[in-house]
Amino acid sequence: MRILDRLEEILITFLIAAATVIIFIAVVHRYGSGVSFLYPYLYQIHMSWAQELCIYMFVWMAKFGAAYGVRTGIHVGVDVLVLKLPPASRKATILFGLLCGALFTGVIGTMGAKFVYGLSLTDQTTPDLEWPSWFVYLCVPLGSYLMCFRFLQVAFAYWRTGELPHHDHSHVEGIEVDDAVGPTPEGQR
Repeated sequence: MRILDRLEEILITFLIAAATVIIFIAVVHRYGSGVSFLYPYLYQIHMSWAQELCIYMFVWMAKFGAAYGVRTGIHVGVDVLVLKLPPASRKATILFGLLCGALFTGVIGTMGAKFVYGLSLTDQTTPDLEWPSWFVYLCVPLGSYLMCFRFLQVAFAYWRTGELPHHDHSHVEGIEVDDAVGPTPEGQR
């Protein structure tokens, strides 16, 4: 599980970082092309593919990011009524919701796999990059099946322990708070 978790995190991080760098380079190129002495040099560099690539990278990041959100408990949820239920009803309702999420993402994954398979039998390519279109849409079944797996993983853990993953908004990864340091006196910061 740790390997899958780490691969998921690395993929999401790589996609968002690479898309950010590519967008930055494309913007600098676009504005640099407006400078008269840079134009002859930048005119030869074609960046028309950058926008299309970044769109695909963000779509892939969103699909895998949704699965990450299920695993870590960072998805927005409205649980006001669920929390008012008696404990037995609450547990059944939460399990039902998680299993519905697994069913939905499993169906989307299967429909996406059928779509990608049908698309792979054609010669359709993307406009600028000229990649096979099936490759771009492959994120739908892969991301959906991973999300289905994460829903089942969370449901099984909740059934066994009664605890859902919870994201602590006050915690920042990589920064440890030293409990030995007391509160700062008023006026000193």
